[in-house]
Amino acid sequence: MMPAGYAPLPSVDEVRLIVNLCKDIFFTDYFHKRQSDDRLRSYHIGVSMDELYTLLCRQIARGLQFCEDCAESEVISTAEELALKFIDQLPEVKRLLYTDVEAMFQSDPAATNYGEVIYCYPVMNTMTHYRIAHVLHKMQVPVIPRIITEQAHSKTGIDIHPGAQIGEYFAIDHGTGVVIGETTIIGNHVTLYQGVTLGAKSFRYDENGNMLNIPRHPIIEDHVTVYSNASILGRITIGHHSVIGGNIWVTNNVPPYSRIQQSKAVELSFQGGLGI
Repeated sequence: MMPAGYAPLPSVDEVRLIVNLCKDIFFTDYFHKRQSDDRLRSYHIGVSMDELYTLLCRQIARGLQFCEDCAESEVISTAEELALKFIDQLPEVKRLLYTDVEAMFQSDPAATNYGEVIYCYPVMNTMTHYRIAHVLHKMQVPVIPRIITEQAHSKTGIDIHPGAQIGEYFAIDHGTGVVIGETTIIGNHVTLYQGVTLGAKSFRYDENGNMLNIPRHPIIEDHVTVYSNASILGRITIGHHSVIGGNIWVTNNVPPYSRIQQSKAVELSFQGGLGI
């Protein structure tokens, strides 16, 4: 591992620029001046790709300072290799993001068009950050993925760990206060509402008292809807086509096609102060 202070640490501003360049590539004409024809559009994307590669090489190399197994002499070549590997995956990231746009549009009657979802909905800002960070996380790039997701967290109030696995057509309506932990697995066509927590119920330790990083967050299968302020905790499975009502605390497996709701309120009358 390189000694602390050997090279500059990651730049938060440059990491933010990396995300913005990716947005420009994913959503061509939305976050940059609209190009008049396909030839100019292709040229502009090429320029963005070149700048993206340069920034990725630099920031990944700086992130590798936090890697215990990285040799100092191999940092630059490793960063260049990882940057190219990341760029190769951009088409798939773009495809996934467009499924998220469609999911959000289809689940919210207030959305008037796809452009409104891309520009205005916090879930799209968050998912762009998350899907970029998830690719880098899978490549075992240190620190940079967390910087990327925390930038979205600070802006939208949606906290998704880059290690979480999220499928296609994912939607978060409103979104403020949503938390998705590192080992969460989410299937396709899943919708969450504000305040939902997909978290851990407890932690396990080794014989030396060190916390173990093992699967501890829920598995959410396909076509599940989770309403506002529900907490789903621990390594449990929510079966496909289930609906979890708002303000529910779930710590056990839920079979497919379930509807989990609050119990109805029980009305009790008290006389003479008895029962209070």
